[in-house]
Amino acid sequence: VQLQASGGGLVQAGGSLRLSCAASGRTFSSYAMGWFRQAPGKEREFVAAINRNGPLTNYADSLKGRFTISRDNAKNTLYLQMSNLKLEDTAVYYCAAAPFYTYTPQQYSYWGQGTLVTVSS
Repeated sequence: VQLQASGGGLVQAGGSLRLSCAASGRTFSSYAMGWFRQAPGKEREFVAAINRNGPLTNYADSLKGRFTISRDNAKNTLYLQMSNLKLEDTAVYYCAAAPFYTYTPQQYSYWGQGTLVTVSS
């Protein structure tokens, strides 16, 4: 499956942004999906995951209540709604597909190219 992330940009602290990840190729609904991010000089970290049909979600503890992951299997698209953004949310955000529901990046088989989110003061 090919993944194309979009929606990143420059936003002020406290603002909101919605990322999208368009999937093509293999059946989108066959994959659990996740979002990860990598800030400058830091390792890639887990943001959120969602199972194949969407009722199950998981978030990094520090992001609960601010970020919401969702998917629309009819549109082959994954979303990440981010609100009350903080300076430390600045990172490249990646979407990824896995054969099963997981938050471990090594278990994701396919990755998008990333979209940059910059939060300014």
